[in-house]
Amino acid sequence: MKPKEVLEFAKKNKCEMVDVKFLDLPGMWQHCTFPISELEEGIFNDGWGFDGSSIRGWQAIHASDMLIIPDPTTAIMDPFTKYPTLSMIAYIHDPITKEPYTRDPRNVARKAEAYLSSLGIGDTAYFGPEAEFFVFDDVRYRSDESGAFYQVDSMEAQWNTGKDEGPNLGHKPRYKEGYFPVPPTDSHMDMRSEMAMVMQQCGIDIEAHHHEVATAGQGEIDMRFSPLKSMADKLMLFKYIVKNVAKRYNKTATFMPKPVWNDNGSGMHIHQSIWKDGKPLFAGDKYGGLSGMALNYIGGILKHASALSALVAPTTNSYKRLVPGFEAPVNLAYSSRNRSAAIRIPMYSPNPKAKRIETRFPDPSCNAYLAFSALLMAGLDGIQNKIDPGQPLDKDIYGLTPEELAEVPSIPGTLDEAIDALEADHDFLLKGDVFTQDVVDTWISYKRENEINELRLRPHPFEFTMYYDI
Repeated sequence: MKPKEVLEFAKKNKCEMVDVKFLDLPGMWQHCTFPISELEEGIFNDGWGFDGSSIRGWQAIHASDMLIIPDPTTAIMDPFTKYPTLSMIAYIHDPITKEPYTRDPRNVARKAEAYLSSLGIGDTAYFGPEAEFFVFDDVRYRSDESGAFYQVDSMEAQWNTGKDEGPNLGHKPRYKEGYFPVPPTDSHMDMRSEMAMVMQQCGIDIEAHHHEVATAGQGEIDMRFSPLKSMADKLMLFKYIVKNVAKRYNKTATFMPKPVWNDNGSGMHIHQSIWKDGKPLFAGDKYGGLSGMALNYIGGILKHASALSALVAPTTNSYKRLVPGFEAPVNLAYSSRNRSAAIRIPMYSPNPKAKRIETRFPDPSCNAYLAFSALLMAGLDGIQNKIDPGQPLDKDIYGLTPEELAEVPSIPGTLDEAIDALEADHDFLLKGDVFTQDVVDTWISYKRENEINELRLRPHPFEFTMYYDI
């Protein structure tokens, strides 16, 4: 929609409020709400002022004034508000220069798309993330000087087979067997259907939904692919809908990568392809039905995978999921079927339009705009420099000898290692001014100071199990 059309849309739907959403640097949606009387056509140029120093990873207190400018193309009716509310996603601008704010993740994604077009390689980068999540019935946690604990619970959890639930009906997915039994074992089918229907009402095309592998309410809803920035917008709306529909059922949803020990974590496999003039460029006659361009794109991602990990698997918890030897996609190789490889080539369809690559080590805790942009930049670096991805890994990883396995590199084992890798390897992100040095430096310092060091300082509850009696 254009600005005038947004005003007409708001009037037609009798909107009383307008809600404007944007992303902080770590990747959480923020919002500010205005009476609908404050929405005028000029707002789409002039924006509203707000305090940028209170947003994580943004401005210092002495330069805190920022502008939030809504994007009219993102206008929808918020599906969860009591009063009719127009919802839009915004760009952030500097109030003095009126320039787009370099640390606005959505601006990074906009620049990534522009950079692709400027190279003449293609005009559209399509992304399709598969964001897994858990839905719990109860979650409690605490961490202070006196102690620390977390506790999650679900009526679906296998650990509750012996609980008196008055009565306990017993249909609970066994560990690693949640993919995918019918109801009543899958007790979340109707809830996921409601999530999918709300998503469709908000303009997100849905392909399927199902229970995922883990016990305790792990699920997945698959969205149809879209261009990079648009897909990042949809993923943020996707998370918003999943969490709020879960709340309608008096449940709580999380995209935390590894909330349950000893069962599968939540990943976010990301499908990618480049098109030009309506034609797919990743289809060809090489391995897996790929083109040479697609193989070079894979080569770029594999070359920069350690640095990419800091953006696509960006939490300390991410590396509780990415552990070698547990079917995690930690091996820096590509394959047409091997799901323990970092990159897989889906073989479901011979249609050239379906030909794509699937990067498997990201997870849904990432900032989608930064993660998608970084993957594109790594892939483009591979295309520009004709990076050879090496030989595919079609063998069973778990059947390899120690000598063979030693030749297969893996992604970093901790966020600390990933951040070190990003610090050493990020020039590919700076091309076209897509990521600025300031954005990279701020990401690195934020992660070290607010996450890595904070976790490093605290005793872990399991350390008491291991060491209290020494």
